[in-house]
Amino acid sequence: MDEVAWQLEHSVEADVGADFAWSFWTDVTNWDDPPAQFELDGPFAVGSHGTTLIPGQEPRHWTIRDVRPGKSYVIETLVEGAMLSFEWRFERITDRKTRLTQRIVLSGAKAADYIDAVQAGFGPTLAEGMNRIAGLLERAEERARGTG
Repeated sequence: MDEVAWQLEHSVEADVGADFAWSFWTDVTNWDDPPAQFELDGPFAVGSHGTTLIPGQEPRHWTIRDVRPGKSYVIETLVEGAMLSFEWRFERITDRKTRLTQRIVLSGAKAADYIDAVQAGFGPTLAEGMNRIAGLLERAEERARGTG
């Protein structure tokens, strides 16, 4: 395994059941990160390929590398000489509370070339984004239960 050049991790707690969090968040049509749009070719399973589309940029292609249903998944994207991976973990705290953790890892022979760009792109926004996702999950579960 390539040595890690940079990593960042953040966790949030959402007032939703772990099963709901997993089923909702592994449906890429629910991913909400404007202006980015996400597409997945096939099921949410190991080996499936996805694309992130951002206006004015080349499409970014990624692959689902690991799936532990209900618990975690890893998405990887290759850049020249490096790998950027996004690990998501879903931890049941209670029947109605789930800890979501996202770990971003940059590794590979040329990873050092990308540290500044990756840090600038994810460092300032990860916590805010994770809090937004927790809120999105909570509102979606309320709608699903018919209470929102």
